[in-house]
Amino acid sequence: MQKQDVLDCHERIIPYIHHTPVLTSRLIDKEIGTSVYFKCENFQRAGAYKIRGATNAILQLTHAQRKNGVVTHSSGNFAQAVSLAAKSLDIKAHIVMPSSAPEVKKIGVKEYDGIIYECAPTLEARQAMADKIGKDTGASFLHPSNDKNVIIGQGTAALELLKQIPDINAIFCPVGGGGLIAGSAIAAKHFGTNCAVLGGEPFEADDAYRSLKSGKIEGNNSVNTIADGLKTTLGDNNFPIIKEHVKKIVRVTEEEIVLAMRLVWERMKIIIEPSSAVTVAALKREVSENPKQYSEKKIGIIISGGNVDLNNLPF
Repeated sequence: MQKQDVLDCHERIIPYIHHTPVLTSRLIDKEIGTSVYFKCENFQRAGAYKIRGATNAILQLTHAQRKNGVVTHSSGNFAQAVSLAAKSLDIKAHIVMPSSAPEVKKIGVKEYDGIIYECAPTLEARQAMADKIGKDTGASFLHPSNDKNVIIGQGTAALELLKQIPDINAIFCPVGGGGLIAGSAIAAKHFGTNCAVLGGEPFEADDAYRSLKSGKIEGNNSVNTIADGLKTTLGDNNFPIIKEHVKKIVRVTEEEIVLAMRLVWERMKIIIEPSSAVTVAALKREVSENPKQYSEKKIGIIISGGNVDLNNLPF
């Protein structure tokens, strides 16, 4: 995944995505203790960064493959992204969603004409149903985070951030399946200047943290977290990138996630989902533990999405 691959991907998907803004908050800078630049993918089409990778992956399919449609499994944001990208390209989208997926995200899939198949809330059940649909329909499978074309596509958010703020010292990303942080690490390597990449992860679903420690992909015994988008595990395509290029994974508590989510809502007047708030909480924790390291630094945060069930707020 070279520099030109990222540039070509960005050029390919530009007609189908929004160039989202980079926002700042003087009050949040003061509270956290460093200068923060928020790449607001909550303003992206379908409400999250995942339209980038979904669009790039679908555009890489042959015309014959597109005729049979695509299939994926997702708890929400990638499901909506694939549905919208497929709709934009007049392709059928089969979407496997766990029964625990937020209702607001199911509604989004239906609005984009995605065909929902509900399954048990386990990765094994999701993959098994997606495989069966692919076999029955001939649809091409798109992995939400471990597909190389998806990974490169997700990295274009960091590319845009680095083009706008080229002297950023570090970028924080949420870590679920690993596609966003792997793509961001590739972008930081090729377009940043000594730009570190760090991840934020709940204590309740800390497989990436443990994977970096052990050197192999670890699973989760529990995923009891409000950050519903971060319950998946790393893949064999993104983990090697993460091992080589990600500096650190910072874990945060459920209380820290809620407080960070509320902070952004109140101070910036924008809606972010819990998975995005994990990254804000991780930066707060990291700066509090290493204040001198972050003094007078410029830190980027990828606000991954804003798809929130307003009937089920944590505050």
